[in-house]
Parts: sequence; structure tokens; C-alpha cells
Amino acid sequence: MNFLPQERVALFIDGANLYSASRNLGFDVDYRNLLEFFRKRANIIRAYYYSALLETEEYSPLKPLTDWLAYNGYALVTKPAKEFTDATGRRRVKGNMDIEVAVDMLELAPKLDHAVLFSGDSDFRRLVEAVQRKGVKVSVISSIRTTPPMVADELRRQADHFIELADIAPEFTRRQTEPRARPPAARLTPAEPYSEPETA
Repeated sequence: MNFLPQERVALFIDGANLYSASRNLGFDVDYRNLLEFFRKRANIIRAYYYSALLETEEYSPLKPLTDWLAYNGYALVTKPAKEFTDATGRRRVKGNMDIEVAVDMLELAPKLDHAVLFSGDSDFRRLVEAVQRKGVKVSVISSIRTTPPMVADELRRQADHFIELADIAPEFTRRQTEPRARPPAARLTPAEPYSEPETA
């Protein structure tokens, strides 16, 4: 781990991406322990958690988790997920948080020494490059041990450091689970952030 105690660090957690990676690796994230893990290693000035919320019948299955995060040290960034029907007539939901992550990271960059991005999305490569040009070190946390790998090669190459999620997971694993596919949207539990793949 390439952290210094005096470094000003911010975490940028793509909730859907971290959920997918952790499920593929067979564990659930304990967000209290995750924050504590980084606070022991650096000066954490902000921990952002990003999630698109699918509001169904005036209730989001993610609400218990997002409420807890908001009261326990995380800066919660949400927006409504959008439902639509694709060309084949299947119901899909879109909830991309890339712009929100990019705006926050670029705005906070002047106050940071080190940004930690929890995502493997190749779309973030240019963001990482832009933040590095401002003198900020960027670590990417995702996994190459999933099938297929959760992190894009171009994002790994751009980052100053790549941290394999499976290597640090024991520090903040809530409970061991069997790797499994995400259940249909109707049965999402509070710990399961919404992601973009089809939900039908």
C-alpha cells in the first residue's frame, strides 16, 4: 500500500462497480471497516460514495445502505436511475455516475495529495490523467482476479498504483459469500448497489 500518514487522501467509490467486484470475488463490504482501514493509513479528508437509486413504489432497496453511509462518514452522491425498454423489448435501467465522480475529483484535486478510485471503468482513464497533471497521485482499486477482469487495462496503466481488491478485502469483509450472479432488481437487498446490466 502506497500511503503516507500525512497525505491528504480522498476516496471515490463507484458503488455499483465495487459491489460487482466484491460479489465476483465472493465477499460483502463492511463500509465501516473500509473507512477505518484507510484512516489508519492516511489523512482521509473525504470519502465519496456514488450510487444511482432506482425508486420503485416510493422506496429504494438501497435506502438503508445509503442512509447509513450518509450518517457514518461518507459523502453520499446519488441520482435517480432511469428505466427504459431497449430495442428487443427488455426492461433496462441506466444509472451511470461517471460525471459526478469526475466533477468531484477535479474540484477536490487542489486540496489532495492522493486520490483513490474504486472502479475499473475505462471511461475514467482521462479523468485519472487530468488529476495527475494537477500533481495528484491516483490509485485505482479493482480486480484482475475476476472473470472477466473488472478493471480495464488502460485504466491500470494510467494509474500511479493499482491495488488488487482481493488483496485488501480481508480488512473489510463483512461476511464470506459464494460468488454468484446479481439477483433480479425486485430482490435487491440494501447492500446491493444498482448497476447498469439488464435487470429483467
